[in-house]
Amino acid sequence: MSHHSDCGCKNHHGHHHGRHHGGHKHCGCFCKPGYMPRRYYTKEEIIQQLEEYLKQLQAEAKGVEERIAELKKET
Repeated sequence: MSHHSDCGCKNHHGHHHGRHHGGHKHCGCFCKPGYMPRRYYTKEEIIQQLEEYLKQLQAEAKGVEERIAELKKET
């Protein structure tokens, strides 16, 4: 479970705001009444978060490759 699902905190552009701390993000904004951001995550949670991050990076890389191929066809 990531922090994103815990607090639901988003800024105006829909991106989670905060800082990285020990391999994860937390907002520190106390956005829900009584909400205290977690300071420690289990090893399994960190692995899950890193695997999700890797999927996002791989999707981004695929998009970059597709864009490069499009640009090469235009020239």
